[in-house]
Amino acid sequence: MSANGAPNTASESAAQVDDELFPPYRFQRMERPGLEADMEIKPRYQARNYRPAGKLTGKAALITGGDSGIGRAVALLYAREGADVAIVYLPAEQRDAEQVRDEVTALGRRCLLLPGDLCDPEFCAETVRATVAELGDLNILVSNAAYLNSQTELSQLTAEAFDLVFKTNVYAYFHLVMAALPHLKKGDTIIATVSEEALKGSDLMMDYAASKAAVVVFTKSIAPHLVQRGIRANVVAPGPTWTPLNLAGQRFTDDYLTELGTQTPMGRVAQPEEIAPAFVYLASDADSSYTVGETIAATGGYTDSR
Repeated sequence: MSANGAPNTASESAAQVDDELFPPYRFQRMERPGLEADMEIKPRYQARNYRPAGKLTGKAALITGGDSGIGRAVALLYAREGADVAIVYLPAEQRDAEQVRDEVTALGRRCLLLPGDLCDPEFCAETVRATVAELGDLNILVSNAAYLNSQTELSQLTAEAFDLVFKTNVYAYFHLVMAALPHLKKGDTIIATVSEEALKGSDLMMDYAASKAAVVVFTKSIAPHLVQRGIRANVVAPGPTWTPLNLAGQRFTDDYLTELGTQTPMGRVAQPEEIAPAFVYLASDADSSYTVGETIAATGGYTDSR
């Protein structure tokens, strides 16, 4: 990657790992929710080395947090695989959402924009209704939006913040699943995004890690019920990834952001385009029909399970 974060221009034969961004990172502080449009070093999400194969032709996907980061990369790969997409985002993220819409429609697919607050159960239900009404179906539900808190001391945890994290990361997922259930059919799928923190805990993101662990266990718990209907539910657990979410974590130290990802054997952060193919695999019934209730960890080799 170039110093300004430009997309990959390496030849097809070049190994993608040879063209990545390594620490120390030049970063900027961002106000919540953080806009990808305002990032000085842009995340890589276009996956130019990826070769689509029509795996999702005719499908309709609902992706929360689809305006930026991993959600944006997933939306673009789904469109390249033949799916129409609806993306959910906060109204403050409109610029990012419009960028995704422009890129999806340039691929010849439809992109429905759904701004709102997922902490509202009625809005969760409305996103499902609108997706079915506008795109004609719902085959893939990706619960990806998240609220991240960071703390350096236990005393910084508050009940108010804890409640917001769980409403955004866990309750919204529950409401989306329940609203989507009447529309999902055999071969359809539910995919939740968590984090490596869900697998090991975190002393810097205590409430966030707890909420993501809850998503893992909830998915494993509903998966046996869903598979009886021919619907698969699974989880993707990325490691540290270059997205606005980290830059808007208000208590992360400068050193933490400068050296983000150095605790992994890969020695760097992931780019969203490196995580998104896992979502294609899980969305494709032809590829993952026997994958149920699983957590696909894309953590750069980090296996600490404290």
